[in-house]
Amino acid sequence: MRAAVYYGPNKLEIDDVAEPEVRPGTVKLQVGFNGICGTDLHEYYAGPIFVPTSPHPLTGAELPLTMGHEFSGTITAVGEGVTGWTEGDRVAVEPIYKCDQCGPCRAGNYNVCQQIGFHGLMSDGGMAESTVVPTSMLHRLPDNVSLELGALVEPMSVAYHAATLGDVTQGNTAMVFGAGPIGIGLWFALRGKGLEDVFVVEPSPTRRAAIEALGAQTLDPTATDVPAFIAEHTSGAGADAVFDAAGVAPAVSTALACVGSRRPMVSVAIYEKPLETPLLNLVMNESRIQGSLCYTGADFEAVIALMADGRYDTTGWVTRIPLDDVVDEGFEALHAGTKMKVLVDPNGAN
Repeated sequence: MRAAVYYGPNKLEIDDVAEPEVRPGTVKLQVGFNGICGTDLHEYYAGPIFVPTSPHPLTGAELPLTMGHEFSGTITAVGEGVTGWTEGDRVAVEPIYKCDQCGPCRAGNYNVCQQIGFHGLMSDGGMAESTVVPTSMLHRLPDNVSLELGALVEPMSVAYHAATLGDVTQGNTAMVFGAGPIGIGLWFALRGKGLEDVFVVEPSPTRRAAIEALGAQTLDPTATDVPAFIAEHTSGAGADAVFDAAGVAPAVSTALACVGSRRPMVSVAIYEKPLETPLLNLVMNESRIQGSLCYTGADFEAVIALMADGRYDTTGWVTRIPLDDVVDEGFEALHAGTKMKVLVDPNGAN
């Protein structure tokens, strides 16, 4: 079968690889769509970072491997001992491998497992015609949720998990910094939680226009004094939660200047450079920085339910491409900023 195989920096090739074989406790999927993630971009341009160069303790996999951890698919075969799943079931995949032994796992927080692995980063993944996954990763898609939306469940769950950590309720004011895919996902998640007063802060006119078309209120930090605006808007109380999905110093400093007393800035970004954090502001405001990593099965189920309710829209920010175009129209286009979210169609029939 054909797959996008990662060999190292700037080397991703469409290769013919062996068809994966179903094993006990697993199912084989015909991949519907596979999203290209920011983590994939980091691996392609600066890796290997998370892709193991020696056997991973949970999967045994190492470089080279097939990329892809954001994907949906249709079951084509079931392994020995599998119950509750049959050929033809459509699923989204929660791609976490966990040890079940470390402190976080024992506490139920397997998304921060100390040996965490991801299907498509620490094993052969979904940027291929087929892949095999354990049934623990499967989430059933309702009939009215497309395979396209199904491939977005994983990144939208990253955002939903962060939104939950913001501890917001109806009537609160929230702010999202960055209108990339995770920022868009945060806006969808916050709206799904009943918030009407959500502002998205984004300097790029293209990204502002994309999320405005979905119905978002935006602020241009190059033209607006964002902390002053929020102070006036909230009668001096500040935002009830701010979310950093931008990962750059100006966004963090502005976010911390907007957050209300004893309220969180939730960080769901990857920071390529060290940041200087204004700790005095945190102390004087009794506010806090909350990290957010990945998701749990509950986040997947919540996102799928919202999708089934028609709360997610791919118009204007999601592009489909065939597997053959994964480098030029996928990785290179995302790196250049000419596309926002790319879904790879490995089978060419969706």
